[in-house]
Amino acid sequence: MTFASLGLIEPLLRALETLGYQTPTPVQAQAIPAVLAGRDLMAAAQTGTGKTAGFAVPLLQLLTMEGPKVTANSVRALILCPTRELAEQVHASVARYAEHLPLTTYAVYGGVSINPQMMKLRKGVDILVATPGRLIDLFRQNALKLNQLQTLVLDEADRMLDLGFSEELANIYRMLPKKRQTLLFSATFSDDIRLLAGQMLNDPLSIEVSPRNVAANTVKQWVVPVDKKRKAELFVHLMRKGKWKQVLVFAKTRNGVDALVDKLQGLGINADGIHGDKPQATRQRALDRFKSSDVQILVATDVAARGLDIEDLPMVVNFDLPIVAEDYIHRIGRTGRAGNTGEAISLVCADEVNMLSAIEMLTRQTLTRKMEQDFEPEHRVPDTDASGQVVKKPKKPKKPKVSGGGGKRNLGKWVDSGEVAPVEPSIKPVRKVPVFNTGPRKKK
Repeated sequence: MTFASLGLIEPLLRALETLGYQTPTPVQAQAIPAVLAGRDLMAAAQTGTGKTAGFAVPLLQLLTMEGPKVTANSVRALILCPTRELAEQVHASVARYAEHLPLTTYAVYGGVSINPQMMKLRKGVDILVATPGRLIDLFRQNALKLNQLQTLVLDEADRMLDLGFSEELANIYRMLPKKRQTLLFSATFSDDIRLLAGQMLNDPLSIEVSPRNVAANTVKQWVVPVDKKRKAELFVHLMRKGKWKQVLVFAKTRNGVDALVDKLQGLGINADGIHGDKPQATRQRALDRFKSSDVQILVATDVAARGLDIEDLPMVVNFDLPIVAEDYIHRIGRTGRAGNTGEAISLVCADEVNMLSAIEMLTRQTLTRKMEQDFEPEHRVPDTDASGQVVKKPKKPKKPKVSGGGGKRNLGKWVDSGEVAPVEPSIKPVRKVPVFNTGPRKKK
C-alpha cells in the first residue's frame, strides 16, 4: 500500500516523500480514508505509530478541497492538545505536511503572552492547534470565532481528563457548531474517554490497530528494585555503567525534577529539567537542547510524556512510577518510535508496588526484575504479576514456645526484617467526565 493509493493529492504526497514517509502505518492506512470520507473517528494505536499524520494529512486535504476561505478571527479546524509541548509538536508536524498547500496554521497555549496570539488570529487561521485553557481565553476576549469550524480533533483526550480539563472540554463543546466532524486519537482509551466519545461523536468509526493499552514491542522494559533514598545514586551508577548518551527521565513531582537535576549538575553531568512551574520559553529551550544533544539528561514531569517526538531516543527511565498507569505507556513511548528499538527502565521502591501492579495489569505483562549489585533494597518490593495482584511473601513459621524461667513466653510471629506490610490495592483517581447535551444532531 502507498500513500497515493489512499487518494491523497500531489502536494501532500510530495511533502510526505520529503519527510521520508514511504508506506502508511496501520493506523494511517485505516484513518486517512475514513477522515477523507467525512466520518467521525475514534482511533487508538501505540505511541510512535504515526497518529498525527493519520488525522493531520487527510484534514489538510479536506480543507484544501472543501469549504469557504477562512474569515477574520475564525478557524476552520481545531486540534486540542493537553500540554504546551504537545501543541508545539503537533503544530510543527502539521506545518511540515502543509508546506505545499495554500493553508495557514498556528498554535496557541498558555504560559506566554496572549497579545501576539490575538494579533495572529485577526486574519483567520485554517488549522489552529490549542490547549483548552488558552482557547477559552481567546474565545472570551472575542479574539476567536468558531462558527466556521469544520473539524474538531482531540489529541490525547484521556490526558486532558487526567489534567482536569473536563470542565473546559464541556465549555468548548458548547462553543462549537453542531454540524462538524470530530476525531479522537490516542494511544490509550479509558472507559471515561469511551463515554466522552459517545457524547461528542456522531456514529463514529472505531479503529484499534493494536491491543488496547499495550506498549510497543520495540521497547525493552525492565524494573530495578531499590530503596527510595538511593534512587538518585542508582541512576548515576546505571548511567555510568551503561555509558548512556541521551536519556529522558520521568519524575513524579516538580521538586523531584529540580532535586535530581541539581544532583546531576553537581556531579558535572549535563542535565536540564522541565515541569509546569517553568516558563514556556525555558521549557522549550530545554527540549530543543535535548533534541540537539546539547543536553545529555532531560528530567521531566508527565508534561513531557505525550507527543514528544525525539529522533532515535535510546532510553527512557522512570525515576518515579506514574500515578496513572496509562501514563506509563506514553512515557516509554518516547523511545522505540517509528520502528526503532529502545529501552525503558523503572526504578521501583517498596511504596510504589501498587503503581507497578496497576501498570502490569494494564499492559497485561509482568515486568522483568533485575537486581543491581550493591543496591539491593532493605525494604523488599513485593512480587507482582499481570493479574494486578500483589503477591505476598509467605510468612515464616512461628518460633516454638520456650519454657523455663518465669514460665512459658509467647514470642509471636517472626517477620523478616526486609518484609513490608501488605499495601492496600491502589484506588485509581476518579476522573470527572464532562456531560454534554446529547440531543439530536443534524446529519452532515
